[in-house]
Amino acid sequence: MTFIEKLKEKAKKDIKTIILPESEDVRVLKAASKVMEEGFAKIILIGDKNETLKRANENDISLAGIKIINPKASEKFEEYANSFYELRKAKGMTLEKARETLLEPIYFGMMMVKQGDSDGLVSGACHSTANTLRPALQILKTAPGTKLVSAFFAMVVPNCEYGENGVFIFGDSGLVENPTAEELSEIAISSSKSFHQLTGADPKVAMLSYSTYGSAHSELTEKVIEATKLLKEKEPNLICDGELQLDAAIVPEVANSKAPGSPVQGKANTLIFPDLNAGNIGYKLVQRLAKAEAYGPLCQGIAKPVNDLSRGCNSDDIVGVVAITCVQAQTM
Repeated sequence: MTFIEKLKEKAKKDIKTIILPESEDVRVLKAASKVMEEGFAKIILIGDKNETLKRANENDISLAGIKIINPKASEKFEEYANSFYELRKAKGMTLEKARETLLEPIYFGMMMVKQGDSDGLVSGACHSTANTLRPALQILKTAPGTKLVSAFFAMVVPNCEYGENGVFIFGDSGLVENPTAEELSEIAISSSKSFHQLTGADPKVAMLSYSTYGSAHSELTEKVIEATKLLKEKEPNLICDGELQLDAAIVPEVANSKAPGSPVQGKANTLIFPDLNAGNIGYKLVQRLAKAEAYGPLCQGIAKPVNDLSRGCNSDDIVGVVAITCVQAQTM
């Protein structure tokens, strides 16, 4: 059973409702249909019902059993508008502006999640990461005890002896551009929790660098060394180490040579990149050259599950992210 198949089976044990606000995208409609067919979640589409059904019919897509909500026609529109106004009035929001903003499907969908009328939201097939995360942070806020919202990719590498049977978390590969040592330690903590949440296995965290145990010295390596120190102080029971080069992090033979005595022992499954340049390049290299499945950018640190999609995603990618979002919702 594949990584995503396991998540779908887990999702079926406690069915959650996930919002897909991009009903104008045929890939999203195909994904919604597949999710309903496989029966691991309920789906709500946001948009004009007639237009959405017409688009689905033109592409031979069944939307049977899927609720389609037009913000303009929703009986809860005024309730949501008032709640959104109260959330944002200190930032200059007016009730009129709240009504106008909630006509946007992502904002309306986010208010549904906030009010408990849905369990999570997946967007980004035709919107930027900023357009997905801005309303999430404005409406849902950060999770209790979380200092930083960050993003990760769930990477599933075929025929791979490394990681957790080829499954890795790459963080942060989608949001925080140049984290400080403190922020890097928080990304590592969130990513370790995300790994356990999605796989059930123990995370083994590697703080990545171009240096292993002082083989090079610069401001860049010092940041990772300091982040590792902070991580170990905050989470003394977490299996983690740094600074480590990638081969010393995931190849036991190399770890024995470059990092003898490392608690990770070359068996890392949660890889923390020093900045977004490295993280983004790293996940795309693995996705393209190793033909890995890449799910994300997935969000961590938001009060309720909201996940982003790559604009290059296909319908199967969206189905996978919906399954991940369901499992996140089960544990929140």
